[in-house]
Amino acid sequence: MTTHVLDQAVALYPIGAHQYRGATSPAYANMVGPFGGITAASAMQSVMQHPERLGEPISLTVNYAAALADGEFAIAARPVRTNRSTQHWVLEITQPGADGVPATVLTGTAVTAVRRETWGVDDEPMPAVPAPESVARVTIAPQVAWPQRYAMRFITGGIPERWDGEGDTSLIQMWVRDEPQRGLDFTSLSALADVFYPRVWLRRAKPVPTGTVSMTVYFHAGSAEHTATGSGWLLAQARGQAFRNGFFDQIAQLWNEAGVLLATTHQIVYYKE
Repeated sequence: MTTHVLDQAVALYPIGAHQYRGATSPAYANMVGPFGGITAASAMQSVMQHPERLGEPISLTVNYAAALADGEFAIAARPVRTNRSTQHWVLEITQPGADGVPATVLTGTAVTAVRRETWGVDDEPMPAVPAPESVARVTIAPQVAWPQRYAMRFITGGIPERWDGEGDTSLIQMWVRDEPQRGLDFTSLSALADVFYPRVWLRRAKPVPTGTVSMTVYFHAGSAEHTATGSGWLLAQARGQAFRNGFFDQIAQLWNEAGVLLATTHQIVYYKE
């Protein structure tokens, strides 16, 4: 059985108490360092395979202190408080600095919880959009590795055809799934939460340098819903809310084809004039 490219990219090996070793993957390379989503997925993977984990993730926050360099890295994943139904985690990724001393490249937190059956409703309904089979697949940035790990079908908000500085919206809607196909889980969903190209590129219609500073993902569904989703398409929607003084935010939602809201995410992104 062949291991999926995503699983190869997030493979972690225990090296001590609460400590893991991993390595960047050329399959998820970005223009500078790895795709931020795969780094977030590695952080999530350190929680998922931790022997002391309670329940399933309900949130993940990652702060990108610096770009990962190609090569090995270390992840510390430590449960700092375990209650009856929730567990709180502190995460850190380090790489050797110029002086050989470990330097922090990512900090983060996560919360896992024991989910229980209660009343529930999705108050953010999935938009009415064409079915994935009726939307053409688009390849973006063929010179960059990580977008090729996803099948993308843009409904609205594709890469601007003209970089003329005359954009008027930041809204994007697309059907997306792993390429090759892979069953959904918390690790892959963490990466998919960052699958959008920078909102400022669309809103401004200008490809300025950008970099995510911090991203939080809230997980509204558990393993049962992931299993039901399988390797099917997700509807991914994102928009910016404010672009000012070198930073913008992005809010996003991901639904499965059945209309179940699987995750919402919010991030703050640096951009350069």
